Amino acid sequence: MDTPTLQLRIQDARRRLERSGIEPSEAALDAQVLARHALGGWERGQLIAAMRDPVPAGFDETFEPLVRRREAREPTAYITGRREFWNIEIAVAPGVLVPRPETEFIVEEVIGRVPDGTGALRIADVGTGSGCLAVALARWLPTAHVTAIDVSPVALAMAARNVTAHDVAARVSLVRGDLLDTHAGPFDVIVSNPPYVPSGDIPTLQREVRDFEPVGALDGGPDGLDVIRRLVPQAASRLVEGGWLVFEFGVDQADGIRAIIAAEPRLALVTIRDDLAGVPRVAVARRNP
Repeated sequence: MDTPTLQLRIQDARRRLERSGIEPSEAALDAQVLARHALGGWERGQLIAAMRDPVPAGFDETFEPLVRRREAREPTAYITGRREFWNIEIAVAPGVLVPRPETEFIVEEVIGRVPDGTGALRIADVGTGSGCLAVALARWLPTAHVTAIDVSPVALAMAARNVTAHDVAARVSLVRGDLLDTHAGPFDVIVSNPPYVPSGDIPTLQREVRDFEPVGALDGGPDGLDVIRRLVPQAASRLVEGGWLVFEFGVDQADGIRAIIAAEPRLALVTIRDDLAGVPRVAVARRNP
């Protein structure tokens, strides 16, 4: 009988995850991520070097429940309690949207449009969730003060944890509110990853999203644009002249986004940014003089 090794345990977990409906490449990655978590947060290279070693004492007892949770299609980020965003480790938990790679384009667009040496920047992060955008922008823009807004107390508690962990609490204010209803500004930059999934599409989403992530952070109304229709005029009234509005939207919504911004005379659409799959994903608008 073969001596149980980490490699054998991880291979078995990968096969189980594949049988649960997870794509093979994702299953392979998840099995390793969960193993590293069970081993106390090992780095990837550390795990690779130890693959042929015997299973450490207590590993199976820790690893097995994690694999079972992933078999049930719970997001890996909820199981491990973290997700990388903009090279920053962001804490996440049920009740808070898991940060997506495409949301990083918001950070990239803001950084690329704020001139070097800009003085104190006033930024609003509308619907902050885990606080990933607020933390990334505060870390990258050392003169910025970010007002991070969310209607969910669960989200604000998680954002507070991330703001503290990344030492930007002095420059990030966490406040409860519905979009910008209670915040007059003015702001130099407004960013948002709002709910934009059409209500009728919610049942068709991946199980990880549909069954585990907060529906309030996903559901954007019948066509997915209800929240954005409210956000755009609010942002226009709170941005300084020349200020930026940068926000994420969903698949097949680019024409709707163009129409919403065109209907707001105080804003001009500057660009729509595609994600890595070539899907229009992030809108960049500027406040007219």
